[in-house]
Amino acid sequence: MLVHFAAQESVTVPVPRQPIPIEHYLRQPQRLVYAIADPQQVEALGEQVYRLKMRPRNFFSFTIQPVVDMRVWTEASNILRLQSVGCEIRGVPYIDRRFGLDLTGSLQAVRSSRSSSLVGQVALRVEVEVPPPLNMMPQMLVEAAGDSLLSSVLGLIKQQLTRQLITDYQQWVASTTQAQANNSQGNLVWES
Repeated sequence: MLVHFAAQESVTVPVPRQPIPIEHYLRQPQRLVYAIADPQQVEALGEQVYRLKMRPRNFFSFTIQPVVDMRVWTEASNILRLQSVGCEIRGVPYIDRRFGLDLTGSLQAVRSSRSSSLVGQVALRVEVEVPPPLNMMPQMLVEAAGDSLLSSVLGLIKQQLTRQLITDYQQWVASTTQAQANNSQGNLVWES
């Protein structure tokens, strides 16, 4: 039985005022990767491509560990993009050989006269051939459980993003402004 799961999540994160605009931070996509994932679970594969090892998850009677290769880049318009370019499911070889994943997302700074925020969305779609004995279950039940699993994964990513991204941005601003102060040969003006 071939089933399709899908989930999507949107996020709006208020950005505190800093001497360096958030758009400069977004031009460093590798920082986002390490801010939303445990650095010990991330492996840089090449320019703009990272392998993220998710924590093991239970799906019915199976324990699986998704491993996703992601391309993360910033467009000229300061929109940070991410796209899955490969995946592996560790723990159940049957599922790994019959599994497809598509993850896309974006994050951009939005400014108003009073405040700034980061606005983003992510969509996750999975196609998998369900192994025995799950293939004997009603397809609607399996799809509902799969959709719920994907929603919980995206929810965890959203929590990590809202907690860690602004903290990392503030730390980056502090270290960058300190480095500029130490190299005070010229005044650098940050523009968005």
